[in-house]
Amino acid sequence: DVSPANFRFSRYHEVTSSENKKFKAVDKVWKACIAGCIEDPNALKACTREGLLERFQDANRNLEIVQRGLRDYLESKSGQFPRFYFLSDEELLEILSETKEPLRVQPHLKKCFEGIHKLNFDDEKKIHGMFSIEGENVPYVKIIDPIASKGAVEDWLL
Repeated sequence: DVSPANFRFSRYHEVTSSENKKFKAVDKVWKACIAGCIEDPNALKACTREGLLERFQDANRNLEIVQRGLRDYLESKSGQFPRFYFLSDEELLEILSETKEPLRVQPHLKKCFEGIHKLNFDDEKKIHGMFSIEGENVPYVKIIDPIASKGAVEDWLL
């Protein structure tokens, strides 16, 4: 899904700044088109504006490049942490976009790790253990600090 919500997270922006620029250009074309339609809602006029077809064709090419870049990015993340292959692209994007909010990763844990229902977080969002579906608490020998991993979810999930 190529939408502005999926391009909010900074780690993706850092990795793919050229795709980010292309997406912003496509978004600008789309917003300009919609603004023109709102200004003059006549469908025939809106569809026959000079250069509209070319702008949309160019936007489509740029979106294909962005989509390819996004797929490559997700594939690289799955290669670093193979359990990400159990997630859909949308779920993986959600995890990667919530790197500053480790609690938001919990709904996806069941797909990555069998037997883990949720993690035991303290007030500072450090992980002290995990809970099974039956409620059994398994404390970790070493406390995990997701914030210290600077957003690399694949690092602290290991």
